[in-house]
Amino acid sequence: MSQSKHPRERASAAPALPKGGPTPSGTLIWRLVREYVRPQAWRLVVAGLCMAIVAATTGALAWLLQPAVDKIFIDRDPMMLWLVPAGVIAVTVVKSLADYAQSMVMAFVGQRIIADTQVRLFGHMMRADLAWLNNSHTGKLMASFLYDVQLLRESVSRAITGMAKDFLSVVFLAGVMFWQNWQLGLVSVFVFPVAGMAMRRLGKRMRKASGLAQAETGTLSALLNERLAGARLVKAYGMEATETERVRVSIDRRLGHIMKTVATRSAASPITDALGGIAIATTILYAGNAARADAMSLGAFTSFLGAMLMAYQPLKSLANMNAAVQEGLAAAERVFATLDVEPAIRDEPGRPALKIAGGEIAFDNVRMVYPDGTVALDGVSFIVPAGQTLALVGPSGGGKTTSLNLIPRFWEATGGKVTIDGQSVSSVSLDSLRSHMALVAQDATLFDDTVASNIAYGRPDASRAEIEAAARDAAADDFIRDLPEGYDSVVGENGVKLSGGQRQRIAIARAMLRNAPILLLDEATSALDTESEARVQTALARLMKGRTTVLIAHRLSTVVDADRIVVIEHGRVVETGRHAELVASGGAYARLYAQQGASEPAVLTAVPDRVPAGFAAG
Repeated sequence: MSQSKHPRERASAAPALPKGGPTPSGTLIWRLVREYVRPQAWRLVVAGLCMAIVAATTGALAWLLQPAVDKIFIDRDPMMLWLVPAGVIAVTVVKSLADYAQSMVMAFVGQRIIADTQVRLFGHMMRADLAWLNNSHTGKLMASFLYDVQLLRESVSRAITGMAKDFLSVVFLAGVMFWQNWQLGLVSVFVFPVAGMAMRRLGKRMRKASGLAQAETGTLSALLNERLAGARLVKAYGMEATETERVRVSIDRRLGHIMKTVATRSAASPITDALGGIAIATTILYAGNAARADAMSLGAFTSFLGAMLMAYQPLKSLANMNAAVQEGLAAAERVFATLDVEPAIRDEPGRPALKIAGGEIAFDNVRMVYPDGTVALDGVSFIVPAGQTLALVGPSGGGKTTSLNLIPRFWEATGGKVTIDGQSVSSVSLDSLRSHMALVAQDATLFDDTVASNIAYGRPDASRAEIEAAARDAAADDFIRDLPEGYDSVVGENGVKLSGGQRQRIAIARAMLRNAPILLLDEATSALDTESEARVQTALARLMKGRTTVLIAHRLSTVVDADRIVVIEHGRVVETGRHAELVASGGAYARLYAQQGASEPAVLTAVPDRVPAGFAAG
C-alpha cells in the first residue's frame, strides 16, 4: 500500500502476522468447517448423498463380478446372461448420474468459498487501519487474495470429496472383500494403516513446502508490482538487467519450493502402488492355496480381486487428498492471519452521529506516540474557527501530516482530544465524521474509470449536471470537454492519461461535489509546475470559500492568505499567527520563509464571489 510521508509515521506498524510454529491442522480444519463448510450445509448433504450412491454402486459393480463368473461362465445360466449385464448397466447409470450431481454441487461450493473469502478479505482490508495497510505490501495482499483462496477452495472441496466419496468407496469395496472372504480381507487390508502413516509424514512435508512456496509467491508479486510501477525509474538508471536478475532469483526460489511440493505430492501414488502390489501378491498367494483346497470359488475370488483393484484408485485419491489438504491448510493459515488482524480504529455500534454547527476544529493538548515509542505530537493545541483556513507548516517530520490524519481518525491520538464543534472525533461514528469532510492530497488518486465516475466517487448518486457544475468550479470543465469522450473518457490507471494539474483539478471537482463543510488539503499543489499550480490554486480558493479548511504546505507562498498559520517542529507548536505577524516576529516561520526566497505571489487570493452551489454547513 502507499507509504507514509515520513519514517516516523511508518513506525505505527501494522500488527504482525502470527509467528512461531504452524497452527495445528485440527484447529484450522475446525475453523474451515465452522466458517466455510457449515453455511453450505444443505448443498453438502445433497452432495454427500450422491457420494454415498457413487460409493455403493462402485461396491455393487465389484459384487456383480461373482455372479458374472459363477453363473454365466461356469454354470452357464441363460437367465443370468441377461440379468447380470442389465444390472451392470443400471448400476453404472445410477453411478454416473450421482457422480455428475456431486461434481456440480461441489464445484459450486468450492467457487462459493472463493467468492465469500475474497469478499471477506477485501472488506477486511478496506476496514483496516491505515498503519496496517501502509506496512502491508500491495503485492503480497494481492497474492493472498488471488492465490491463497484458490488453494483454500481446493483444500475444502478435495477434503470433503475425499472423506465422502473416496472414503465411502473404500469402505463399500472393503465390505465386498470381507463378504466374499473375511480371512482374505484381513490379509489384504494391512495396506490401509501403513499407507495412512506414510501419508501423514508426507502431509507434514507438504504443509511446510507449500507455505514457503506461497510466501515466495507473495514476495514475487510484490517485486513485480513495484518494478512495473517504477519502470520509468528503472530505465532512467539503466537497471533493467539488475531488476531482471532480482526477479529471476525470486522465481527460481519459488520454483525450488514448488518442486518440493511436487516431489512430496508425487510420492503418494508410488507408495500406494507399491503397497497395493504387495497386497495383491499376498492375496493371490492366499487365494491360490484356498482354491486348491476348494475353499473359494473362482467367482468369489474374481469379485474379491475386482473389489481390491477398485479400492486402490480411491485409496490413491485419499493419499493425494492429504497433500492437497495440507497445501490448503498452509493457505488457510495465511488467510486467517490477515482476517484476524483487528483494526484499532473502528466504528463502534451505538456511537452518535457528528452534528455540525459550523465546523470548528480544536486540538487540545494532543499527543501521538507510536508503538515503538517515537513521539510524533507532544501537546499540540490550536483552534480552527468555523469557515476559516488554518495552515500547518514546518520542517519535514515535524508532525503536520500526523495532525491532519487525526481529524478524520485515520490515526488515533494517544493523549489529549481532537474535537469538531465540541464533539470528540473518537466519540462519534466514523461514517458521520468522514461524511462531513473532503480530502485533496498531493497525489490525486484516480481510478481507471471515466472522468465523471471519478468526480462522483464520493457521491455516486450525483446527476451529470451536478458533476459538470463541480468541474466548472474546479476549472476542469474546459480540458475535460477536449478529451476524446469528454466526461466519459477513461483516465487510465491512477489517471495516467492526464497531466498532474488535470488530475488535481479532477480531485478538487470531487471535493466540490462532496460539498463537505470541512476541507483537508495535504500539499495539494507541491508536485505541480508553476502554470498548473496557479490554475489549481484558483480552483482551491473557490473550494475553500466558506469551509473550515486545514492545509499542509511546504511552499510558504501558498499560505500567505491563511486566516491562521501554525508552525510545528518536533511535534510541538512553536509559533502561531498570520503571515505578516510571523514574518515580522523573526521566528521559525520567518526563517523558513527566507530560506525559500519567497516573495508574496498571494496565489490563494483568487476567491470566487459566490459559495459553491448547494453548500450547507451541516
